Amino acid sequence: MTTPDRTPVKVGLLTAASLVVANMVGTGIFTSVGFQVEYLDSPFALLMLWAVGGVISLCGALTYGELGAALPRSGGEYHLISELYHPSLGFIAGWISATLGFAGPTALAAIAFGDYTTAVFPSLSSTHLAAGIVLLCSAIHATSITWGSWFQNAFTALKVLLILVFVGAAVRADPTHSITVAPSGDGLNELLSPGFAVSLVFVSYAYAGWNAAIYIVGEIRDPQRNLPLSLVLGTALVTVLYVLLNFVFLYTVPAQEMAGEVEVGFLAGSVIFGDAGGEVMSLFIALLLISTVSALVYLGPRVTQAMGEDAPALRWLAVTNDRGIPVNSILFQLGLALLFIYTSTFDQVLVYAGFTLILSTMVTVAGVFVLRWRRPEIDRPYTTWGYPVTPLLFLAANAWILVYVFLDRPTESLIGLGIVAVGAALYFASQWGAPDEAPVSGPRP
Repeated sequence: MTTPDRTPVKVGLLTAASLVVANMVGTGIFTSVGFQVEYLDSPFALLMLWAVGGVISLCGALTYGELGAALPRSGGEYHLISELYHPSLGFIAGWISATLGFAGPTALAAIAFGDYTTAVFPSLSSTHLAAGIVLLCSAIHATSITWGSWFQNAFTALKVLLILVFVGAAVRADPTHSITVAPSGDGLNELLSPGFAVSLVFVSYAYAGWNAAIYIVGEIRDPQRNLPLSLVLGTALVTVLYVLLNFVFLYTVPAQEMAGEVEVGFLAGSVIFGDAGGEVMSLFIALLLISTVSALVYLGPRVTQAMGEDAPALRWLAVTNDRGIPVNSILFQLGLALLFIYTSTFDQVLVYAGFTLILSTMVTVAGVFVLRWRRPEIDRPYTTWGYPVTPLLFLAANAWILVYVFLDRPTESLIGLGIVAVGAALYFASQWGAPDEAPVSGPRP
């Protein structure tokens, strides 16, 4: 299926950064603030919550930049953990990423797209719309990297533009109450409260995806330069957007009305746009989710492709077409996403996976210490800014989150560890096969 002498198409800094932005900005930002105001009263503390979440994510992005630039190959945590620790640990990380980290969230974003679209066009089928957007994105990304990049960049630009329009409209709207975002004694005290720590768990979910570009490092032009830049610029932009959006929510909707509410975006929309606010916000969020689905469809198959290149039993996942696109891996993720969409059983699995996904990123970030210790001679086009404080801050913050999740949700955490055990079993099973089997794709990205 391949022509090895054909040079694969590479993507630039813009596409890599847009994947980071698109993968991060989903429904989390519009649904979590209602739970946070149950713990925090100060607008200053609430805005700082999102700023702190952005700093933690930036610490991770800065560290991933060094690892990806020094070990430039697609595959994300699968590749990095395999290189830094052991292939078995890398396989487990890849198993978690490919299934629960990409196929599940793809279905979740697609179902949300269907639900928000049918709120405006109730005669349509939400489930069929969800399946349709996944099929459309899969077809585009399986056909051409160039077309896929254009599609991704266009809808990510639309996403950022819509958020800025929303913020601008909110500022022009008449406020229903007054707020003070300046720091005060109570606000500063809340920064050290248990409620702030609990709320940070919700924020970490909304920031998930800051590591998106690491999954396609082999397809990025000049990855030693563009990978770190895409991670840092994308994460920094999302941090600014998130702080602005939360200011809008606090500016337009009283905290007591938001408390415990999931659809805070609708509440803000009704204030900003009047009676039609619900429909406007539904269409607004539906359009935002297109780039999210597209990014997940683009990124996820690169993990299973890398796994297929290394595991004989999974060699079929490494098959590429004449443009270097991992078509079988795209079809594999498409099948899983459609299964999740039509069975609607993936939501609980995503809760279980949250524990293991955080654990996977922590193991990867800790790898920067391993890399500097074991391979001090390796070429490092980019080194982590603020090392060793930057990775240590990331590890400390996420270690606290893991402890909290385990204490608060022990059953889900143990099931997450069970998923790790399944990945380990699959690794040993995947080693059965002919190790000398000819490769099925062109040069490795």
